[in-house]
Amino acid sequence: MIINASEYKPNEILKFIRQNSNLTQKEFSKKINKSYAWQQSNEIGRANYYFKDLLEIAKEFNLEIIIKEKKF
Repeated sequence: MIINASEYKPNEILKFIRQNSNLTQKEFSKKINKSYAWQQSNEIGRANYYFKDLLEIAKEFNLEIIIKEKKF
């Protein structure tokens, strides 16, 4: 799975990973040891997760994170 993060908002990335894993919000949140409320809030953009959360998700789902360059 390749996600060009500069083209998406953090909540869209989280939702994209979940949907491509064919999991419901409840199943996904349980798999990553977060609450269902955490998942909902982050997916709708009400809250923002930390990069460490994304690293944990990537590890759980065997995803590779590549940081190319920051564009200003």
